[in-house]
Amino acid sequence: MLGKLFLDHPADVGESYGEHMRHASGYGFAMIGGGIACLVHALVPALFKTRGSETIARLNQKLVRSRGAKRDATIEMRTGGWVI
Repeated sequence: MLGKLFLDHPADVGESYGEHMRHASGYGFAMIGGGIACLVHALVPALFKTRGSETIARLNQKLVRSRGAKRDATIEMRTGGWVI
């Protein structure tokens, strides 16, 4: 039961529990910051004009790069492309 709650998903994405916590927390704090900027922008439109969309684009690029690198490493490992 504890493994299903805490370990299965991180393992599915190729991370330890600690690595997953660090990455997910980073995304979460970035989203909170972007969200607060959007709320301030809603009140004062001259402020934080692009912060929300920039945050979304930056996090998306980071996630796409991370998944691509892990996918490539997994494929390379499975096909015997690594030489030690």
